[in-house]
Amino acid sequence: MEEYGIFLGFNNQAEAFRLPVNPETLEIKESGDGKSYTIIDLGEINTISYPKLTEITIESIFPAQRYPFVLVQEGGLKRPFEYVELIKKWMTTRRPIRFVFSGVSYADDTKKAEGKLNDAKKWLKQSSTSEDKSIEIDFGVNMAMSIEGFTWKLSAGTSGDIEYSLSLKKYVFYQAVAVKVVNDEVKVEKKRANETPKPTTYTLKSGDSLWKVAKEKLGDGKRCGEIQKLNGIKDSELRKLPIGKVIKLP
Repeated sequence: MEEYGIFLGFNNQAEAFRLPVNPETLEIKESGDGKSYTIIDLGEINTISYPKLTEITIESIFPAQRYPFVLVQEGGLKRPFEYVELIKKWMTTRRPIRFVFSGVSYADDTKKAEGKLNDAKKWLKQSSTSEDKSIEIDFGVNMAMSIEGFTWKLSAGTSGDIEYSLSLKKYVFYQAVAVKVVNDEVKVEKKRANETPKPTTYTLKSGDSLWKVAKEKLGDGKRCGEIQKLNGIKDSELRKLPIGKVIKLP
């Protein structure tokens, strides 16, 4: 059997979710940027240029209830407006998101019940040397993308379901580089682009908890898990956080 899934993530998967309902069609636009010219005694010719950035359009729904066609969700199904608010928040950061589209084949139908498709990272890391020979990766698309458009509507008679259309465009990382001139020779200092926002820091004080810090500094106490993961804090350390410890904030 085969199953396919689409994941959207932000900040190196610190925030991510799987689309609860796969779109009926996934429109992917690939086009070139060539130009045509008319030459005397030759006629029309065309030049081949670099291809334009990939564009993807997704149209589906965020369901208000667990229909038979709703896909398994890691951490449970969110409410429709939670998906909407998360996408809107990503747009305001003016940073790219991560688009993952992957498909797998199962040799045994019972694998589906084990939730093997919940983790997009695992799909893309699977290889021919994987110990789990019952899973075969059909394909995997993993690229940074910008959110170019997001429209949604709540229609009458849909039990609270939200219909949406999401437009994405491939994002190419770029940055200004330092240039030095040494003995009339131009040297460019290259640095690897980083899609992760630079974290701020906070110094723990008496009475602090990660929930309290997340509430005060990030505006949402539920983001305490992000702080814990970012700083590698063990569950056993949560009850007694060291005073004076400097932690990073997502």
